Amino acid sequence: MAVTKSSQFRKTAEDYLTRWIVRLLARTPVAPDMITWFGFFLSLGAAALIITEHLFAAGFVVLLAGFFDMLDGGLARSTDRASRFGAVLDSTLDRLAEATLLLSIIVFYARGGFIIGILLAGIALPGSFLVSYIRARAEGMSLKCEVGLFTRAERVIVLALGLLLSRIDYGFLAAALGIIVLFSFITASQRLLHVWQETRKN
Repeated sequence: MAVTKSSQFRKTAEDYLTRWIVRLLARTPVAPDMITWFGFFLSLGAAALIITEHLFAAGFVVLLAGFFDMLDGGLARSTDRASRFGAVLDSTLDRLAEATLLLSIIVFYARGGFIIGILLAGIALPGSFLVSYIRARAEGMSLKCEVGLFTRAERVIVLALGLLLSRIDYGFLAAALGIIVLFSFITASQRLLHVWQETRKN
């Protein structure tokens, strides 16, 4: 029940944050796929900032990219332009963006020889992918799978906070990665359990 409520809260918060700009964009020729690509390129820019050790600026760009990631779906629904290809494109670019950001952090830590940071970012990569993969695999079997405490939105926020706070101490970024690792695997387990329970009903 708590997991279901967290999912509902996430959707409500997303709608509240994006409602006004979605209405504005709906009056323009801007297509949802354009928003998706723009958010992806913002993530690439954040990765470049991380590699060049501008972590504080990267944190803001990651937050901005995350905001645009919320806009494309809302715009597609409000303008009745949602499509199966758009959904696949969005998911694909989300995975690429997340992988690029984590790989850029690995490069950043490798330059300083910080092994723990490299390991955390390396483990966060499959952990975050598992959360999305389990949902995609379940939905491929017509099973709804939106449960879980730590989805992409939470990962983006925690990573952005870690980057922003790195201005005070680089340890905050490592702590953020640790949180992402822990809760990504917890969320993957929650989704696996949910799928197991759903499949036992049939």
